[in-house]
Amino acid sequence: MNIFEIITQYSGRALFAFCLGLLFVMIAMVVFPKIGLMDRPLKYKLRRKPIPYYGGIAMFLAFLIAVWQFVPLTGPVIGLLIGSGIIAVTGFLDDYFDLNPLVRLFAQFVAALILVRYGVVIFSINIPFLGVISFSHPVLYGFAVLSTAFTVVWVMTVLNVMNFLDGVSGLNSGVTVIAGLTLFLLSIHPGVHANPAAQEGVATIALIISMIALSFLMFDFPPAKILMGDTGSTFLGFVLAALAIFSGGKVATAFLVLGIPILDMIWVVLRRTFSGKPFWKGDLKHLHHRLLDLGFKPWMVVLAYLAVSAVFGLSAVILVNSQQKMFMVIALVVLMALLASALIFIPKKKKR
Repeated sequence: MNIFEIITQYSGRALFAFCLGLLFVMIAMVVFPKIGLMDRPLKYKLRRKPIPYYGGIAMFLAFLIAVWQFVPLTGPVIGLLIGSGIIAVTGFLDDYFDLNPLVRLFAQFVAALILVRYGVVIFSINIPFLGVISFSHPVLYGFAVLSTAFTVVWVMTVLNVMNFLDGVSGLNSGVTVIAGLTLFLLSIHPGVHANPAAQEGVATIALIISMIALSFLMFDFPPAKILMGDTGSTFLGFVLAALAIFSGGKVATAFLVLGIPILDMIWVVLRRTFSGKPFWKGDLKHLHHRLLDLGFKPWMVVLAYLAVSAVFGLSAVILVNSQQKMFMVIALVVLMALLASALIFIPKKKKR
C-alpha cells in the first residue's frame, strides 16, 4: 500500500475533525458575545470593536470528541487528554483573570509530568555525527530523571513558543496546520516506519489537531473574526509538543517546523533577561511585531511565517536522513540570524 492509499484511509477522520471544529467555532461566534466572552481591544490600544475571544475552548472540545471517536484510549492518549485539559483550563483562567505567571508555569509543569507519568517520554535523541544519546538513567522513584527533565523542558518550551507566537491572528492556527500535517505524513511514511499501521493513533491525532486548527484559521486569518487566546495557543502548543515525542520521537521535525518561532523565543527571552526585565513579561519586540513595524500587513506576516514553516516541514518529510535534517537545522539558524540582522538595521517605516 502506497502513501496515497494510506492518506485516503484517513480522509473520513480529517473531514469529521474539520467539520466538528467548524461547527464549534461557529457556535462560539454566536454564543460568546451573549455571555461576555469577548476580547478587550482598549487594553491593547486597538481601535476596533470587541470580537469573540477564548476560541481555544471550541478547539479543545472538538479535539476531545474527535480523539474519543477515532483513537483508542491507551495510557499515552489518556495522559495527553488530561494534560491538554489542564493546559486549556489554565489558559482560560489566565485569559479571564490574568493569572500570576508562576501559576501558569506550575500548571504547565504538572501537565508535562502527567505526560511522563503516562509514558510520553523522550528516552533518547539521535544527534547526527554523534549517535544516539540515552536519558534512561538514573531512575528515581520510578522516573528516569534525565528523560523526565528533558521531556518537561521540551513540552514547556514548545507550549510557550506557541503562546509567544500569538501576537498576530492566524499565526498559531496556521503553523499548527502545517506542523500537524507534517507529523501526520511522517507517521504514515513507509520510509520512516517499517509498519506505518503501528503509528495509526499518532497519525490520527496529528491529523485531527491539524484539521481543527484549519477550521479555526478560516475565521482567525486577518482580519480575525474570533481569537483563540491563551486557551488555544497553549493547548495547541501542548498537543504539538506531545505528538513530537509520541511513539518514536519527532523532536527534530517539530524543531524544523517551529524553528523560526523557537529561535525568536530564545532571542526574546535572552534579550529580556540581559536587559534586567522578567522574561515572561510580554512586549512588542517579537519577529512578527518587528515585521509589522516595518510596514508589513498582518496577512503578509502570517503568509511569510507559513511559507517558511511549510518549506521546512516539507523538507522534514522528504529528507528522512538525520544528517540531512541537521543541515536543514543549520540552514534554519542561519536564516534566523540573517532575518534578525536585517530587522535590526532596517529602519522602521511606521508606527503600529
